[in-house]
Amino acid sequence: MENFNINKPRILTWNIHGSYLYYLSLGDYIIYVPYNANRSERYIGRGETYPYGSNVIEIPAHEVRNIDFDIVLFQCDENYFADQYDLLSEEQLRLPKIYIEHDPPWEHPTDAIHPVVEQDVTVVHVTNYNKLMWHTTVPDVRVISHGVYTGNTLYKGNLKKGIVVINNLPSRGRMLGYDIFQKVREEVPLDIIGMGAEAEGSQEIKHPNLMEYISQYRFYFSPIRYTSLGLSTCEAMMIGMPVLGMSTTELPSVIRNGVTGFIDNDIDVLIDKMKLLLALPTLALGMSHSTREQAKNLFSIDRFVSEWKALFIEKLTQKSIRYEKKENSLY
Repeated sequence: MENFNINKPRILTWNIHGSYLYYLSLGDYIIYVPYNANRSERYIGRGETYPYGSNVIEIPAHEVRNIDFDIVLFQCDENYFADQYDLLSEEQLRLPKIYIEHDPPWEHPTDAIHPVVEQDVTVVHVTNYNKLMWHTTVPDVRVISHGVYTGNTLYKGNLKKGIVVINNLPSRGRMLGYDIFQKVREEVPLDIIGMGAEAEGSQEIKHPNLMEYISQYRFYFSPIRYTSLGLSTCEAMMIGMPVLGMSTTELPSVIRNGVTGFIDNDIDVLIDKMKLLLALPTLALGMSHSTREQAKNLFSIDRFVSEWKALFIEKLTQKSIRYEKKENSLY
């Protein structure tokens, strides 16, 4: 496995967050994802939801140890603490490792120690807020902010309703703002898309159709109190859709109040802003250009995949230098 093409890195990862993996796969590298016979959690391979390209290759889990790849990319604790030891050969266990931390700390907002403590593992956070809050003890800690691609879809806003895009909201409770969603819905027409919320009238829209579907709504609403920055928020902004949400976590660094949407920790204030957007479609349309420009600056897919490829190459270069030193050593 010392023979690698540094310009075309080969990455082993798991299909944990399908939309994130899809956007990651738009870069110039090869991604291997394992699957098992039952296509069970973490082992679904490519799945059937996202239009992955030919650079995403699914492989039987039991064959992973026989495949040549260059980097192991972990996306959850189970990958790091269990899956790598179940799947990888001794040689593969010595490959460069990167851990993507998708979430802020759950146990305690400031004092939780990140579980990855292996000193040569690079930990990548997806927002600056997450990096700030996690007590990460490894020396190499990065932030690679989200990147999204929404094609030619643009905001229309002709439906006099707001839209929420969250999976399993009822079962995820206060942290994701189920109570806030219910309160707002009493006063403002609000639909929800996502699995596990059928009782709320939800339906699941496949990702390739999602942006065109939500583009009809007047505004996007995130009721979440505490989370990472959702990709659907980034996608909504990229099509030029005004976004409303809590003034917490990463959202204040993304939304310009009154320009690209509205953020506030007073739910009644947000409800008033929603009613204003519903009453004045020209106001929502006026925000659309600024929202899209902000998203292009923050969530460029070209920037996103370029940063990832640069990190992959950096890790491989470090490995190559270590290998050359070992080869040239008298010992």
